[in-house]
Amino acid sequence: MAWSLRSVIPVWVVALLGAVVVGVFAPHGSAEGGSLTWLPIVLAGSVLVTMAIQLALQRKEGLVVRMMASLGGALVICAVASGILLLL
Repeated sequence: MAWSLRSVIPVWVVALLGAVVVGVFAPHGSAEGGSLTWLPIVLAGSVLVTMAIQLALQRKEGLVVRMMASLGGALVICAVASGILLLL
C-alpha cells in the first residue's frame, strides 16, 4: 500500500495545483481560451506524470490499480474544478 500512495498522491497534487493555476490565471467567461479549455490540458499533464512515475518505479505488480487510482483522482479533481469554475 505504501508504494501505491507514493505513486498516486503526487499525481493528485499536480492535478490540484494545475486546477488552481487555471482558476487563477485563465480568463473566466470567454469561449476561447477560457478556464474550461485549459482543464483538459491539466488532465493530460496528469496522464503524463502518471506514466513517468510508473516507469520510474519499474514494478509490474499493481500497475493497473496504481494508474487507475492516480488518474481517477485527477479526473475527480478536474471535474470538481470545472464545476466550481462554471459557477464563477
